[in-house]
Amino acid sequence: MVTAGLTGPSLADEEVVQTVLAGDTAMFEILMRRHNQRLYRVARAILRDDAEAEDLIQDTYVRAYQHLNQFEGRAKFSTWLTRIAVNEALARKHRLSLHKELDPMSEQQGEKMDRFASTAPSPEQQASSSETLRILERAVAALPEIYRTVFVLRDVEDMDTGETATVLNISEENVKTRLHRARALLRKKLYAQAGAYTREAFSFGAARCDRVVRNVFLRIREAGSHVAG
Repeated sequence: MVTAGLTGPSLADEEVVQTVLAGDTAMFEILMRRHNQRLYRVARAILRDDAEAEDLIQDTYVRAYQHLNQFEGRAKFSTWLTRIAVNEALARKHRLSLHKELDPMSEQQGEKMDRFASTAPSPEQQASSSETLRILERAVAALPEIYRTVFVLRDVEDMDTGETATVLNISEENVKTRLHRARALLRKKLYAQAGAYTREAFSFGAARCDRVVRNVFLRIREAGSHVAG
C-alpha cells in the first residue's frame, strides 16, 4: 500500500510511471487513485451499467500496467489511460450487444429494468438536491452514446477539446459539434422532465382541499355568518 504522503500532487503522472517502470510497482496505486473517478465516469457513459463500468476500469488498469512501457509521453498519461478505457468500453459494449441478440429474454428483462429505473419520482423527492442529481444523471444517460461520451469528457471531467479529440480519435471540430448537440439534447430532456411535473408542482391535493373546506365551514358556523342577499 502506498503511503498517504506519496499520493499528493508532488509527483506528476509521468514521474510515477517512470518510478513504476524502474521497479517500484507499488507506486501504480497512485495512478489508480488519481484516475478512478474519470475512468468510471467514462466507462459508465458508454456502458450505462455500474457493475460493468467498475469491472472495466479494473481491466483498463491491468492492460495499462502490462503495456506501461509503451507509454511514450507524447500525450498526457491521463489521456493515454482514458483512451484505453474508451477502447475497452466500446469493445465490451459490442460483446454485450452480441450477447443480447443471442438472448432475447435478457434484452426484454433489460427493457423492463430501464422502464422501472425511469419511474418518475414524487414531487417531494424532487425537492432534495440528491434527487435533482439523479434526474440529471438519468438525462445524461439517455443521450446517444456519441454525444454522451463527449459530454462526460468535456463538461463532467473538464477535459479540453484537443484532449477529448485524442481520446475519442475524432477531430476537434467533431468534439465541438457533438458537445453542442449533447447540451441541446440535455436541455430538451430536462425541460421535458420538468414539464411532466408542472401539473403536480404546488398542487392543491384532495386532503388539503378537504381541510380548507372543512375549516371554512367551521369558521362560518362559529361566526354565525349568513349569505348576503
